[in-house]
Amino acid sequence: MPYYGYYGFFYDPTYILVLIGILLTVFASVKVNSTYSKYARVRSMSGMTGAEAAQRILWNAGIQDVRIEHVRGSLTDHYDPSAKVLRLSDATYGSNSVAAVGVAAHECGHALQHKEGYAPLSIRSALVPAANIGSRLGVPIILLGLLFGSGGILINIGIWVFSLSVLFQVVTLPVEFNASSRAMKMLEGYGILGGQELSQCRKVLSAAALTYVAAAAASLLQLLRLVLLFGGRRDDD
Repeated sequence: MPYYGYYGFFYDPTYILVLIGILLTVFASVKVNSTYSKYARVRSMSGMTGAEAAQRILWNAGIQDVRIEHVRGSLTDHYDPSAKVLRLSDATYGSNSVAAVGVAAHECGHALQHKEGYAPLSIRSALVPAANIGSRLGVPIILLGLLFGSGGILINIGIWVFSLSVLFQVVTLPVEFNASSRAMKMLEGYGILGGQELSQCRKVLSAAALTYVAAAAASLLQLLRLVLLFGGRRDDD
């Protein structure tokens, strides 16, 4: 049996990787919340709410088959490509702040990606079922391999299954960065935000993007830890 074995899985030096991932995630969360809160208090000069800005962007972009709905929660905004619905949270839907307009525009960026068949978005959507399986079953499969002494086969399967969730996080990065880039161009091009507002909006979207970077980094670090602990196991260990 390798050095780590059962004991190593629950306490070992590789926990530093988990700690780094947690710190990155916490930092990103604090950053996005503080930045959003700051610019949620800055009223956009146009006076448009997030929902109104989203409607204008969609129409100007030639997207007339996407509904805009109000969803509960804070920063729970998302675009559902399967239903063609853009859902805006309590903090975005009826708010006329720079932050709300920026977040709404970002989700419109996803709708435009969908309309144009943006490849990374299609790949991410296809990966959703596999990613859900990977995040839920990857580690349990590894534990089963340890508990029942099935050797490296089951453990390696668990690592590969978990890697599907990591792949999803990595593919998400270009999707989110591209949506924010589209949002900034549309906000300026359609005259919804201007001047200093665009700079403020960019800060909001950059902070939001940091959460996806942190999530991807944390997943990669967790995968690295699993590989270091169990990746070298053989069937006869």
